[in-house]
Amino acid sequence: MNAPILAPAAILILWSLIMLIWLAATRLPALSKAGLDLSGAGGRGQDIDPQLPPSVAWKSHNYAHLMEQPTLFYAVVVLLTLVGQGDGLNAQLAWAYVGIRIAHSLWQALVNTVPIRFGLFILSTISLFALSINLVIATLL
Repeated sequence: MNAPILAPAAILILWSLIMLIWLAATRLPALSKAGLDLSGAGGRGQDIDPQLPPSVAWKSHNYAHLMEQPTLFYAVVVLLTLVGQGDGLNAQLAWAYVGIRIAHSLWQALVNTVPIRFGLFILSTISLFALSINLVIATLL
């Protein structure tokens, strides 16, 4: 099977795991430094975030974002592959989506100014929207 569109999906999965490691590498020392005991109830991320430096929470927020909209991306990629449309423009759109999502992650984890982050989110969403339209066309025709 020739499905170049699977490569960007694989990269985004790997990137998500890299973000998880980055999250843990910054969050665990920050928790220790803040003297927070997570052995009791209420140790969820959103409960802890206000007690940590914002730059630590940003990585956690981004990891959560990578578990949200990209799930649609993975479904679209699999379906485009199944209908034999996982190459050409669709593969290019998938690479654009992944590249922009990685840029979004880096921006959110390191700088986190909302206008730029929102712009990156919109650009990635446009790529996903185009992929989704192509999927609908491929499955209806």
